Amino acid sequence: MRTDLPAPHSVDEYLANVPEPARSTLETIRAQIRALVPADATEVLSYGMPAFKWKKALVGYAAFSNHCSFFPMSAALIASMADELRNYSTAKGTIRFPSDQPLDSAIIAKIVRARLEQVSTKGK
Repeated sequence: MRTDLPAPHSVDEYLANVPEPARSTLETIRAQIRALVPADATEVLSYGMPAFKWKKALVGYAAFSNHCSFFPMSAALIASMADELRNYSTAKGTIRFPSDQPLDSAIIAKIVRARLEQVSTKGK
């Protein structure tokens, strides 16, 4: 992402500042997430990065100079999916993938559904 620009004020503005091929990759991920979350989920910028919120933060994503990242907002979820994520670089809170190759759609779907379940049952 370009760092010589002022901080974005919306997800659309954030994505407009991301160079290709990362922009197309993130737009693909954004569309996949949007198709999975409830209609009343909102898109926000969290820590300067796009995220989806439904009751609380669900998942986020971002572009960096050498990769893109997906943020499940759950270290436990990343740990529980270690086998499925073995082809990706992971850390406590992030899954990294090439800027020109979106994260596997089945992984995105599994994570988003798990996060929706976590958020909807929390406190019950």
